[in-house]
Amino acid sequence: MGLHVVIVGGGIAGLSTAWYLQQEVAAKGLDITYTVLEEGSRWGGKILTEEVVWGENGRFTIEAGPDAILTQKPWALQLAKQIGLQDALLPTNQLPQQVFVWQKKRPIPMPDGLFLTVPTRLMPFARSPLISPSGKLRMGLDWVIPPRRDAADESLADFVRRRLGKEALDKIAEPMMAGIYNADAEQLSLLATFPRFRELEQKYGSLIRGMLAARRSRKAAGHGRSALTPFVSFTGGMRMLVERLVPMLDGECRLKTGVTAIQPLPDGRYCLMLNTGHALTADVVVLAVPAYVAARLIRPFASEAAHLLDAIRYVSTGTISLAYPIASIKRPLNGFGMVIPRSQNRPINAITCTYLKFNRRAPEGYALFRIFFGGSRHPEMIDLTDIELLTVVQQELALMLGITAEPVLHRIYRWRQGNPQYDVGHLARVDAIEAALPAGLYVTGSPYRGVGVPDCVRQGQETAVRLVQTATQSQLTPLKI
Repeated sequence: MGLHVVIVGGGIAGLSTAWYLQQEVAAKGLDITYTVLEEGSRWGGKILTEEVVWGENGRFTIEAGPDAILTQKPWALQLAKQIGLQDALLPTNQLPQQVFVWQKKRPIPMPDGLFLTVPTRLMPFARSPLISPSGKLRMGLDWVIPPRRDAADESLADFVRRRLGKEALDKIAEPMMAGIYNADAEQLSLLATFPRFRELEQKYGSLIRGMLAARRSRKAAGHGRSALTPFVSFTGGMRMLVERLVPMLDGECRLKTGVTAIQPLPDGRYCLMLNTGHALTADVVVLAVPAYVAARLIRPFASEAAHLLDAIRYVSTGTISLAYPIASIKRPLNGFGMVIPRSQNRPINAITCTYLKFNRRAPEGYALFRIFFGGSRHPEMIDLTDIELLTVVQQELALMLGITAEPVLHRIYRWRQGNPQYDVGHLARVDAIEAALPAGLYVTGSPYRGVGVPDCVRQGQETAVRLVQTATQSQLTPLKI
């Protein structure tokens, strides 16, 4: 008898686990089968693209979740190439790539050469009105402030304040970096989100010195400009990744099939009770679901792991996409978008100019914006009615971009309890969760070691490899003859 693996959750982490398990099985000639279960009616989790036909030849391509993959983290890009999406990759537009910060009741451009929070080009930074003269001097003290030598975790806010000062935190790090995680910078784990910062501090004694050294090293190694932009999507939207991947999975893949309970069996296997009224037996179970769902399923037989899983907090977030004739924008942003610092106390978190970021996302003559709301800043926004939310967002666009016209199109998406929070100590918590899980049980995905699409793909791959290694070492998986 071979080994049967059940993967619970059909988001990109679960699907990636299935894909890389399939590759491991084929490469090593193993007798392993798998089933993927998804409670919802579609695959992809937070990857959700909607296309709206407009006129005879136009269309709006609207992303409800992630709109791109980061090419510096190669795993999603590698997956895309493995499944034949090389020719569908869509880079961001070369110009303009400017990002603005809402400050002093106006959009101020981020200075050129600013990497996350760290200035790497002196003159653009010196001329920028974003940071005050005293704030710039405080950031410059990074050159002489002694590094922290211990390995203990700390919050992103504490780290940036210590190295670069409060103004750099409030105007740059909080909206840019904490915004990626929809998190409060005062609670966000540095080691779980930006470990490179700690590495640079300890190696070079200064973030700025470390960034400059890294840039020189890349140039010396001949790493010039990549053919790809830092972010890429797909010509038909992010859904192409899912739509191409799922038909290439040779295991059984079931939609509208949720797991209501898991029961360990005396022989070491697991019995999964399904919402269809049926049951499924598995030698190995991979839980690619939110941490609180995993906790509920394993609590009856793995209380310690369930307790640790429950400690991973979640927040609710949402996006609203709105389309307007370009002519109705009185103060257009000549760039990819704008972040709004928490200190400005606005009800929205950021704006993406989708029509400028990627080609073919809006018909000619139209602008498409995506506005982010909710999260740790304004959790009450998620509970507004659609009409209330639309009113608030239109007021913000009137203030910031001078748009007073009614949108020709809008789409609202809410992700309730959809964003895990990487609080200080997160990686130690994840290590403890993995150590407390019973044999044959794995967790993977955004609650653990990275929230973006590339990190979820990587975790799926690592889970598949670890699963196969453990199974073969335990001699549970006979080779095919």
